[in-house]
Amino acid sequence: MEQLKVKLHVNGEPVELEVKPNETLLKTLRERLELTGAKEGCGLGACGSCTVLINGIPTRSCIVFTAEMDGAEITTIEGLGDDKNLDPLQQSFMEKGAVQCGFCTPGMILTARGLLNRNPRPTKKEIIRTMSSNVCRCTGYKKIIEAVQAAASLESRGE
Repeated sequence: MEQLKVKLHVNGEPVELEVKPNETLLKTLRERLELTGAKEGCGLGACGSCTVLINGIPTRSCIVFTAEMDGAEITTIEGLGDDKNLDPLQQSFMEKGAVQCGFCTPGMILTARGLLNRNPRPTKKEIIRTMSSNVCRCTGYKKIIEAVQAAASLESRGE
């Protein structure tokens, strides 16, 4: 199968790859770039465990082909913050106990980051609507909603 050259910016770093036309972004991230935060929960784009930000928009990486991402800015959970400088969402998820098993957490955080990027002060209803597109089997969403609210509050105060 023909290989296509793709240039991406992944977590702020330029990346140039040759990929097959049908290689998913999730596969590229996990297997080629060793960024394993995005998980494959369903492989159909339904669960949200593979969510990353593509040009700032939460996107299911299991249903997007890397070959179509030429020039895109990709942010994974690994690029959102680090041990010394957590993103407010990462901090709030930890503080509110919204992590449980952790499988869905990266996708949840990146979905929430997309929401807060476009709407820094979402209502509880907006948070619920946005987060309901990601499946969590452990928390019941209460702690996740509280974590997003806490992060929005921190960010609106400039902390």
